[in-house]
Amino acid sequence: MKKIKLDSYEESILRDFEAGEFKPVKNSAKLLKEHAVYARNTLKKNKRINIRISGKDLEIIQNKAVTEGLPYQTLISSLIHKYASGQLVERV
Repeated sequence: MKKIKLDSYEESILRDFEAGEFKPVKNSAKLLKEHAVYARNTLKKNKRINIRISGKDLEIIQNKAVTEGLPYQTLISSLIHKYASGQLVERV
């Protein structure tokens, strides 16, 4: 059997798990349902927009999407969501 290589963060999680540091969550079924609703509402795509961008920018986005293994529309939607939610930060 092939051993999975873990990075240092994953190794620390495994050590904590094996040491019994994790405790079960009470009402886990209820919490799982609540968070499923949150995720569904966050990812719901119920509006359509049309934008015009340069052909060069579109080509770059499409190439990056291929690298990420995503459709380019999904990549653009993800970028817009990250910007709108404050998760997209500018490099310094």
